[in-house]
Amino acid sequence: MDRLEGMSIVLAVAEAGSLSAAARRQKLPLATVSRKVSELEAHLRTKLFNRSSRALVPTDAGLSYIAAAKRILADIAEAERAASGEYTTPRGDLSVSTLVALGRLCLQPILAEFLATYPEVDVHLNLQDRTVDLLEEHIDVALRVGDLADSSLIAVRVGEIHRVASASPAYLKSRGTPKSPDEISAHDCISYPPMQSPSTWRFRRGQTEYVVPVRSRFIASNLESACDAARAGLGITVAFSYLVAEPIKSRELVPLLQDFQPPPQPVSFVYSPNRFMPAKLRTFLDFAVPRLRAQLAELPKGVVRNRGARE
Repeated sequence: MDRLEGMSIVLAVAEAGSLSAAARRQKLPLATVSRKVSELEAHLRTKLFNRSSRALVPTDAGLSYIAAAKRILADIAEAERAASGEYTTPRGDLSVSTLVALGRLCLQPILAEFLATYPEVDVHLNLQDRTVDLLEEHIDVALRVGDLADSSLIAVRVGEIHRVASASPAYLKSRGTPKSPDEISAHDCISYPPMQSPSTWRFRRGQTEYVVPVRSRFIASNLESACDAARAGLGITVAFSYLVAEPIKSRELVPLLQDFQPPPQPVSFVYSPNRFMPAKLRTFLDFAVPRLRAQLAELPKGVVRNRGARE
């Protein structure tokens, strides 16, 4: 039997939690995945998984084997990359992940410039409004917002972003401009639940926190939709400074209550530690970090003064 293939399949099953999910990940028939696991268990003369109707749970022997297989496969992949010159010449696939709007507005223009500069590198851009697992989802580098809880990752800070409350001039003309957080209760609100609760918004000034009950007339599943609703005059929303930068510059949105927003959040590139960093990743960080730092530095509290959408 092909032991390396068996290791890869067992590792996929362990990470996916089921034979069917592993089959989809490996792009193999379910019967093939099941047979390969059984063959490997027969070869090892031990049970690697406890099977139930819902999931496969590794046995103690399985956990030890999976950990060893992960190390072996990583060493083989590293040897292949070294042999192909990946550590000396930027080439190959680079997988990058970040939030949808942050990637579209800030990172994608940098990636376009990067691809033009390094023709032997291909980029897979993964845009999702959630935190991805770099190892499980095979991501080389992620751009994240907020404090980083996972200390096993290496982080390169590129700047910070602010939260900005805003509304359209037409809405403010008809409903008035709030001067303090308490006045938000009398307004129509547009909420993005991961950032602000649809029923309660929080503001801060110094050490004082304001907890304000609100009526969310519109609840969006992503920040871009919330900003579009604010531009259409549906009410007041809260979004990150990079997303409202261009609408504020073009006067489609007016920033509100800037003295009552919480401290800015850090923005960082994160990647998994490795004995040798592939040239494609090292080159990308050298290329992208100063450019992104320049963009974010030009966004004081979301008020754009110069360059528009790429600020």
